Amino acid sequence: MPILGTFVVPHPPLIIPGVAEEERAIIARTVESYEKVGQRIAALKPETVVLISPHSIMYHDYLHISPGTEASGDFSEYGVPQAQYHAEYDTVLVKEIEEVVREMNVSAGTLGEKNSRLDHGTMIPMHFINEYYTDYKLVRIGIAGLTFKEHYAFGMCIKEAIERTGRKAVIVASGDLSHYLKDMGQYHYVPQGPEFDAKVTMDLAEADFKKLLYYDENFCDAAGECGLRGFIIMAGTLDRTAVKPEFLSYEGPFGVGYSVFAYEVLGEDENRNFLEQYLEEENQRLAEKRQAEDEYVKLARKSIESILVDKKLLPRPDGLPEEMLTQRAGVFVSIHKDGRLRGCIGTIKGEEPCVADEIITNAMAAAFGDDRFNAVKEHELDELEISVDVLSEPEEIESADLLDPKKYGVIVSMGAAQGLLLPNLEGVETVDQQLTIALQKAGIPKRTSYGFHIKRFEVVRHE
Repeated sequence: MPILGTFVVPHPPLIIPGVAEEERAIIARTVESYEKVGQRIAALKPETVVLISPHSIMYHDYLHISPGTEASGDFSEYGVPQAQYHAEYDTVLVKEIEEVVREMNVSAGTLGEKNSRLDHGTMIPMHFINEYYTDYKLVRIGIAGLTFKEHYAFGMCIKEAIERTGRKAVIVASGDLSHYLKDMGQYHYVPQGPEFDAKVTMDLAEADFKKLLYYDENFCDAAGECGLRGFIIMAGTLDRTAVKPEFLSYEGPFGVGYSVFAYEVLGEDENRNFLEQYLEEENQRLAEKRQAEDEYVKLARKSIESILVDKKLLPRPDGLPEEMLTQRAGVFVSIHKDGRLRGCIGTIKGEEPCVADEIITNAMAAAFGDDRFNAVKEHELDELEISVDVLSEPEEIESADLLDPKKYGVIVSMGAAQGLLLPNLEGVETVDQQLTIALQKAGIPKRTSYGFHIKRFEVVRHE
């Protein structure tokens, strides 16, 4: 197999000798595990090390591969300028990866590097590899704001490029786990922190990489992790590959989780086609969900489909429930894809003759008129999850104590500025979070001395 082995490692700068010797001694197990990783890579004698770092160049919609022939960096920023590292890049493999991502329509390549210096997420693994082995070239990979499945597909492209070039390579995914394990220093404790670390450590220890594709992004963001996307790229390089996982260590004494794993490559295994399995399962789930949609959601979907497929506005259909034809109310239509918001437009009070017309109008606006997103395309239709919220009449309240982010939506206003947030949104757990987001949407300073008005409302949500 061209891929000889893969590794998951952390990147705390204090692990570099001279940066923070007392703290380095506290994470002795991590240091010991890292030494084992360096020794194992030396024993494998790779021609190329593909190193994935979340601190390399990062874009929202583009996975970056470092271009050029070489790069250098040091730890001057951490008071140790003598800790210097230099990498020669494997230009042949980089070129082949670029070719594969073009063929596979994956958003990745070598464009857009403004700073070529090696980042600490790259140099720390290099430090431990170089202790034992230096006869390799590097491919430096970043992460992006793309979906987990797109990161996995990128890993598959890397695997294909390695196979085409015949390179003997190892993959190293550099990344810390949660940064919110303790109230310590610049970090703080959140319950999602240790929960994330326990979950990802178990899944990595079992090499159950399909589970990584199902992680909820809001949960991961709340946990303050930085390594997951890199781990998923690594998992993609092992698609259809049998591995023997080895959990080397986990520590988190400073409020940040550090895990070290090694994966021995055993050969091909067609049953470990995790992205294919995930896509099949998601397609089935979405098909079942579309089948179960009520009349409100079906109408919103038909409104979008009519524009994309029939190229015309949807006339109000016959046979709708009576309440959709007689009631007037504010309606919000929300569109999600891959667990992410894809569009959301609504009205606080009814502006159309009835709720049915309100849904038709706002569904089109959410799909094609939300300036935060590109217009929905026809090929996306089967991937969209749509919800319709019908709002009650907003009521003004005197105190935020009367809010409940699970039960009530909120409208904040000051003068002409106004911001609205729907209730029961994933990731919004407290009144303070709800108000903060609503004020940001309105452009109202949270600590304004003039005060602001608060209204609350309830919704009937159709999904």
